[in-house]
Amino acid sequence: MEITLAHYLVLSGVLFAIGLIGVMRRKNLLMLFFATEILLNATNIGFAAIAHFHNDLTGQMFAFFIIAIAASEVAVGLGLLIVWYKRTGKIDLDIMTSMRG
Repeated sequence: MEITLAHYLVLSGVLFAIGLIGVMRRKNLLMLFFATEILLNATNIGFAAIAHFHNDLTGQMFAFFIIAIAASEVAVGLGLLIVWYKRTGKIDLDIMTSMRG
């Protein structure tokens, strides 16, 4: 059995759906970051697969830039998470919706 473009795109779609469900269920800020990473990795799989099957490097270059953006998003997000945890002692997102100045 040969792995085709459709197999990669189905895998990408399933991962994207899992990440989207994780973002919509957001109860914990750390889980929200994980779900966002799953979304970005699903798009990377799609870009890289399409680029490979069309013998073009453009999709792989997009995937590389998405990886760089994801790394910076995690660095900034974890920094904010640490500050929030030191302030409140919790990382629950329901508390964040009722922030006061």
